[in-house]
Amino acid sequence: MDVTKEEPPAPDAPLTCQRDDFSLPRGMAYLNCAYMSPLSKRVQEAGAAAIAAEGVPAGIESDAYFAGRERIRELFARVAGIPEAGRVAVIPSASYGLATVAHNTELAAGDNVVTAREQFPSNVLAWRRLCADNGGELRVVPRPDSADGAGGAWSDAIIGAIDERTRVVALGTVHWTDGTLFDLDHIGERARQVGAALVIDGTQSVGAAPFDFEAVQPDALICAGYKWLLGPYGLGAGYFGPRYGGGVPLEETWIARVGSEDFAGLIAPSDEYRPGSVRYDAGGLGSLILVPMLVAALEQLLEWGVPRISSYVRGLTDTLFADPRLEALGLGGRPDMGHIFGLRLVDGVDPGRVLAFLRERDVHVSIRGRTVRVSPQVYNDEEDVAALVAGLVAALGRT
Repeated sequence: MDVTKEEPPAPDAPLTCQRDDFSLPRGMAYLNCAYMSPLSKRVQEAGAAAIAAEGVPAGIESDAYFAGRERIRELFARVAGIPEAGRVAVIPSASYGLATVAHNTELAAGDNVVTAREQFPSNVLAWRRLCADNGGELRVVPRPDSADGAGGAWSDAIIGAIDERTRVVALGTVHWTDGTLFDLDHIGERARQVGAALVIDGTQSVGAAPFDFEAVQPDALICAGYKWLLGPYGLGAGYFGPRYGGGVPLEETWIARVGSEDFAGLIAPSDEYRPGSVRYDAGGLGSLILVPMLVAALEQLLEWGVPRISSYVRGLTDTLFADPRLEALGLGGRPDMGHIFGLRLVDGVDPGRVLAFLRERDVHVSIRGRTVRVSPQVYNDEEDVAALVAGLVAALGRT
């Protein structure tokens, strides 16, 4: 039987719903990628194959410990717009990457680190420890009442908190609770004026929305892999720029040393690190299983195209906010980002009750503070959006 090979879509062709590439059951409205992405069938198959290979390890050659990691560096660099793949390290978590950056940041008494209030703990705790150990000040900038997203009051307040004693500005690309977009271009410009490092946690947007690496110029960009990179839990990637090029890793893993590919020679390990940011790679990592899974996820992202993903998801979000019932519930407005946004509940409403009610209807979102955090992805469609609105109407007791 003749089989005609289907041509891949043009790079600018609109993306359609990709639900069939995932295992989500019909009728489930999973709008919670910011919590954890479901693994695509492709990623699941990569993991199953890797597990099967470990069942008969005689066929696993030494190259298997290295080739997948190098592929991750290449793919992540393409996803994030990083010009030098060699500056990417393979890490187990965002907290590991951010702790590595803090470990290699000099801070003297009276110096300060600037961050945003209620930021995800991984990008707070490492700096809290660094300041406590060195007599520094952690400047936590609250959200002004008038904050209006990109270029708005919150970004202006962060810029205003940076001074000549600032050594680090540590932020997310967006705020993880509601998707508020930080004006990283101007924040980064101010950080460079005073010689401060710009350290970005990209976990909640890299892979879901284009990241202008050239404009932002981060000194470090750290991403967990299990959200918008669509990979497995326990593996991620991080860019460490020239400022951190010669630093000291958190651990002295053999895999980061020159000559480590020669297993017979490991009886006399080298003290020299392999070039680039490989020195910051974590050891172990379940690399023979998790690495092929993240490779498959990143390859899939690039095939879909991050701009196309972003455009598709923004269309779903626009559909949601066009529903007049949302505004009638006091949940209207337009979010900064299409893929992650918050619906702030009015006073007197129990967030836990709303979450439980939605789950009973098989609608899955997160509660962060008093905000219903919604995070659609390419496996969602307009039926999922309609299910969310219907659930919110029912939960809040209005029509």
